[in-house]
Amino acid sequence: MLWIGWLVNAQAAAPDRDITPPSPAREFRGAWVATVKNIDWPSRPGLTADQQKAELTAMLDQAARLKLNAILLQVRPACDALYASRIEPWSPYLTGRMGKPPEPYYDPLEFAVTQAHRRGLELHAWFNPYRALVKSPDLEVAPTHVSRKRPELVRDYGKYLWLDPGDPAVQDYSISVVLDVVRRYDVDGVHFDDYFYPYPEKGSDGTEMDFPDEPTWKKYGLRSGLSRDDWRRQNVNGFIQRLYRSIKAAKPWVKFGISPFGIWRPGHPPQIKGFDQYAKLYADARKWLVEGWVDYFTPQLYWRIEPPEQSFPVLLKWWTEQNPKRRHLWPGMNTVGASGAGNRKWPNDEILEQIRITRRTAGVTGHVHWNIHTLLQNNALVAELQKDLYAAAALVPASPWLDSSAPRPPTLKVNARSNPPRATWSAPPGEPVSYWLLQTRHGSVWEQRTRPSTVRTEVFEAKLPDAIAVSAVDRVGNVGRPAIWTAQK
Repeated sequence: MLWIGWLVNAQAAAPDRDITPPSPAREFRGAWVATVKNIDWPSRPGLTADQQKAELTAMLDQAARLKLNAILLQVRPACDALYASRIEPWSPYLTGRMGKPPEPYYDPLEFAVTQAHRRGLELHAWFNPYRALVKSPDLEVAPTHVSRKRPELVRDYGKYLWLDPGDPAVQDYSISVVLDVVRRYDVDGVHFDDYFYPYPEKGSDGTEMDFPDEPTWKKYGLRSGLSRDDWRRQNVNGFIQRLYRSIKAAKPWVKFGISPFGIWRPGHPPQIKGFDQYAKLYADARKWLVEGWVDYFTPQLYWRIEPPEQSFPVLLKWWTEQNPKRRHLWPGMNTVGASGAGNRKWPNDEILEQIRITRRTAGVTGHVHWNIHTLLQNNALVAELQKDLYAAAALVPASPWLDSSAPRPPTLKVNARSNPPRATWSAPPGEPVSYWLLQTRHGSVWEQRTRPSTVRTEVFEAKLPDAIAVSAVDRVGNVGRPAIWTAQK
């Protein structure tokens, strides 16, 4: 219930040296929303705009109820767009036909950003930088798709078409796509997952096929002085570094995060075995973290706690040791494993304990669930999270390397005589407010809540708190000095 309008008999907040609200609890709590192949949203292609909106709204409502604070929404699955793009065609996962907009028309990303922010959720736009097309015999490729407009950038590899990372024009193209979104939409972050050079595909003889980049190798790689493998890695490294700088030049507060495969290389640390992304995907993920070309890092630690060859806590600790610039480390968790998907079922306690491990591990300040669908279906897990680990709200951790200046305090008034009593506040001058931190005290117990930047009123249906503190939070998570009201004694 929100009250808007002029308040009478209100008591203005005044400094009270005896009242100091506690430092706010902070933890990144995110969930991926995958659109490729309609994994999460929309549930199937061809839904009406209202049906699509209803499904996404239900997901955001669940995230808010669960006290998550971020959604990572896939907006570019394969050189297609779940938003109004001037560069790439509408995604077939929306309407069933590539290039066809939703009916009646709306912009899904604009809708998602607005609805997420109303619920106090960050919205990170998730892109695949190189995957150009998921092949399907039923798919009619739009004439505006890159494979039709600029076929020289595209390679045919297994089940996919792929942009060639070795072509400088590909780097220009994908960066232009990302910056188009950053400039036009009020997103809080840009996100990549684990796809760089493609995961190996096998030919008809069962052997791994090499990525078909012979033309770019001959044109650019031979003169680089690098081996072909090192040249491929350098192509990705240069792209990541350039994109990071480009995002900051456009909007310094927009965070850039990557969620690579959870193992950098087998043998790091020594007990670890498994897939080698460094050698197979040409993804030197450790370098991106060491160099600080990301604001947050979300390695996909999709394994259980106990197996020694791929152990969640062992790998998590190793990644914390590769982070000299102290960027955010928010591991990705295989919450789907507790849903029975893939003919396996983990106990819910596995996910709960992994969250506890992140909270005990120095240098780790959050986690991301794969995926939102599980948090809509696994009611037992959701109940456990709400009862304990997510019982209280948490702010997204601040990013002081982006901006360390805190906003000014708001102006706070409390009408203790209204029925019900309510508090109102106005924004301080200066930089825009991302959302509000509301802290209330009953007796000696403080509670913490967040409110969207558009909300300036809090109604207290039950007993009026003994103390109320409201602080502005800026786009990178800095919390300003609070305005404080205390009950007259």
